[in-house]
Amino acid sequence: MTAVESRPAGVLAESPGHPVHRPFGARVKGFVALTKPRVIELLLMTTVPVMFLAAEGVPDLWLVLATCVGGYLSAGGAGAFNMYYDRDIDAMMDRTSQRPLVTGMVSPRECLVFAAALTLGSTVWFWYLVNPLSAMLSLGANAFYVVVYTMILKRRTAQNIVWGGIAGCLPVLIGWSAVKNEVSWASLILFLVIFFWTPPHYWPLSMKVKDDYERVGVPMLPVIAGNKAVAKQIVLYSWVMVGVSLLLQPLGYTGWFYTAVAVLCGAFWLKEAHALQARAKAGITGAKLKEMRLFHWSITYVSLLFTAVAIDPFLR
Repeated sequence: MTAVESRPAGVLAESPGHPVHRPFGARVKGFVALTKPRVIELLLMTTVPVMFLAAEGVPDLWLVLATCVGGYLSAGGAGAFNMYYDRDIDAMMDRTSQRPLVTGMVSPRECLVFAAALTLGSTVWFWYLVNPLSAMLSLGANAFYVVVYTMILKRRTAQNIVWGGIAGCLPVLIGWSAVKNEVSWASLILFLVIFFWTPPHYWPLSMKVKDDYERVGVPMLPVIAGNKAVAKQIVLYSWVMVGVSLLLQPLGYTGWFYTAVAVLCGAFWLKEAHALQARAKAGITGAKLKEMRLFHWSITYVSLLFTAVAIDPFLR
C-alpha cells in the first residue's frame, strides 16, 4: 500500500515559506481524536460495572477513578498507534478521511510520540495507583490491539475482528483485577460475552462500509463473503453470546435482575439478528437491508447488560 499525502481536500501541502496553518484549538481536538474517545466510552462501560460486581456493592471510588483514567490513557495510546499505522488506508476511506493524520493536523512523528507516551504513562499509572496485575493486563490489551490486530490480522484475514477483538475484552478483566487483584470465572464469562459480541457488533457496520474496505484491500468478512454468509455468522455468534451471558446466574455470581435483563435484551438481539438474516436471504441490499439497526442495538445491548451487572449486587 503506497503512502498517501496527508492533507484535507482543497488545502495545499506544506511548502517552504508557506506552512500549513494549524490552530491550537484544532490541534488539541486532533490529539484527542487520536485516542478514539467514542470507542473508549464503550470500553469504560464494560470496566466500571464489573468493579461493582467484584466489590459486591460500591467499590472504592478513588479506585474507580484511577482505573478509568488509566484505561483511557491505555486505550488512547492503542488508538493513536492504530491511526499511525493505518494512516495510508485511512486517507482512502470515506469513513476515516478526516482523521488527524490524514488532514495533517497532527504529524506522524507527533502521533507516534503521543501514542508511546500514553502507553508508558498508563502502565506506570496502573502499576502504582491500581495494581501490577491490572497494569500488565492493560499493557497486554494495548499490545494485542496494535500488534496482533492492526499490524498482523487486519490486512490479512477475514477473522481479523474475531481474534483482534480480544483486546476489547480485556477491560473486563482489568476492572475485576483492579478490585480483587485476581481474575475469576465471573470476569472470564463477561470476557467471553464481549468476545462473542464483537463480531456481530462490527460486521453490520462493515456491511455498510464494505466499499471502503474493498477499496483499500482490507479483507473484512463482508468484503470476501456475501450478505447471506455474513448474516449467518452474525446469527451464530449472537446465539453463543446470549447463551454465555446467562451463565453468571447458575454459577452464583448474579441474581434475578441481571438474568431478567440478559434474557430480555438477548431476545431482542436475536430477533434483530434473525431479521437481518431474513433480509439477506431474500436478496435485499442497500438501505433496505437495514444492517445498521443491529449495529446501533448492539451498543444499547452491551450498555444495558453491563448496567445490570452493576445494579444486580444491590438487589440480592
